[in-house]
Amino acid sequence: MNSEVGFDLDELEAECARLDKLAAGEKFWDDADAAQHTLKRRASLQRTIDAWADLQKKLTEQSELTQLMEMEEGAPNPDLLGELGEALEAIEAEQGRLEFRLVMDSEEDPGNAILSVNAGAGGVESQDWAEILIRMYARWAEAHGCTAKLVSVLPGEEAGIKNATFIIAGDYAYGYLRAEMGVHRLVRISPFDAASRRHTSFASVDVVPEVSDDVEIEIVESDLRIDVYRSSGAGGQHVNTTDSAVRITHASTGIVVTCQNERSQHKNRATAMKLLRGQLYKLEMQKREEEKELQHAAKKSISFGSQIRSYILHPYQMVKDHRTDIETSNVDSVLDGDIDKFIDAYLLSLIESRAEAGPHS
Repeated sequence: MNSEVGFDLDELEAECARLDKLAAGEKFWDDADAAQHTLKRRASLQRTIDAWADLQKKLTEQSELTQLMEMEEGAPNPDLLGELGEALEAIEAEQGRLEFRLVMDSEEDPGNAILSVNAGAGGVESQDWAEILIRMYARWAEAHGCTAKLVSVLPGEEAGIKNATFIIAGDYAYGYLRAEMGVHRLVRISPFDAASRRHTSFASVDVVPEVSDDVEIEIVESDLRIDVYRSSGAGGQHVNTTDSAVRITHASTGIVVTCQNERSQHKNRATAMKLLRGQLYKLEMQKREEEKELQHAAKKSISFGSQIRSYILHPYQMVKDHRTDIETSNVDSVLDGDIDKFIDAYLLSLIESRAEAGPHS
């Protein structure tokens, strides 16, 4: 690995200075929404600068340690060599993550993600599989310093969940998790089958950005049907014991969103509107991509043949992403949230496709 981080901070620092000058202007707060957007942009740039500066510091420290080891007489301490190798691998991995962020250039990439999992063909098996996926993404979020807030869940009759929606909050949560959109297929010996037969289950994952309030999205009040109900569940933390759960149906598009995690009807309505804004924003982005012929795949049914990734637990163990052919036999690690190898490979394929398409893609 090179002794210098392959990234020049001058451009970002210059942009920060420009935004600082803008924020110091007398009329900066005349438009509060625009001001908030500018400050968020400034904070995001600063986090990027700090991350690269910290990476450079770590690399310099390891370089100095290497020089000290070379100056010592005799064979290098094997324990120190091992620690040095691990440190350099960690630095290289972090550099790769930061470089990915540099190519996530859409406005919504740095923001939060609204992630929904829906059980597909397979009955109780698929409902159990959907719950396993929810746990996988919660573990991924935890490992990446993100928070995962449950906003809606519909439990299955026997086990698992029919559908659930989370808001995953953290830097570039949407930029990374958009790689998970699609159908996920599980093959295993069913724990619900007395004959211990092998079953195939499906669940779909949808990811939309959490759209900030300063992004203009036209929603006509008369186009909304708002229902209030008491949520039903199997018990425990998912139960809402008051009639405060909110379901909003958008008549023009048929989009339906729900929120039931708060006891306050007002808060549930506000969160449901946030989910609706995200769905409408995604719909508009899809229309634009279709106009440019960049929509890489039509939405598929949640059934056999439409999966983006397969998780096979029997007769052998393997997880394979069908878009990139990346695979691993460490299924337990993947189901525990270690999905970065799949996300990174998919995002890299998008970067390469963009480069091949040319500057006007």
